[in-house]
Amino acid sequence: MITALFSLLYLLIRLYTWAVILAAVFSMLVAFNVLDTRNRLVWTIGDFLYRLTEPALRPIRNLLPNLGGIDLSPLILIILLQLVQQEVLPRLYAAIYGGWQSLVF
Repeated sequence: MITALFSLLYLLIRLYTWAVILAAVFSMLVAFNVLDTRNRLVWTIGDFLYRLTEPALRPIRNLLPNLGGIDLSPLILIILLQLVQQEVLPRLYAAIYGGWQSLVF
């Protein structure tokens, strides 16, 4: 049961990382007028990605200094997600099982 829970956490972190990447690419495409947000489908996708990623990106943006239009918060969030996925979860898994069992996905 614990292994299934950790597998689900790994999957969710991986999916959320891709959502952050998609949101960053989407925002760049909108900023360069490649995508038109007046299109209902484009607006819906952008709104979904914004609502999904903004709660995690906003605190990071508040901590970062103003870099003149360059947003590094997605990069920092991806690094933090990778840190959790590769360091924190395996150690927690090993602590629960009482040994250094390997958790590879």
